[in-house]
Amino acid sequence: MKSVSVTLVLLSLILSSFFLQYATADSSTTYAPSVCDSKCGVRCLNAGVKDRCLKYCGLCCQQCKCVPSGTYGNKSECPCYRDKLNSKGKSKCP
Repeated sequence: MKSVSVTLVLLSLILSSFFLQYATADSSTTYAPSVCDSKCGVRCLNAGVKDRCLKYCGLCCQQCKCVPSGTYGNKSECPCYRDKLNSKGKSKCP
């Protein structure tokens, strides 16, 4: 009887660790605000209107989960970021 209960406890630990690992894998696909802040800080380093650049870069980063490298261009690195348009048909993301 003791071996059966020990086996059940071990089995439940193994299964719970599997489900915990599966559950945390999903949450790793989201960008934390601090990651977006640091990436957008680099992206908007030379912007004329830094506040607006940081705002829209942050919005695009949260939605697209990426920010192109450098301070200008390189939007091919992140198609979602590149393809977002504002109501006037211009690029939404700096």
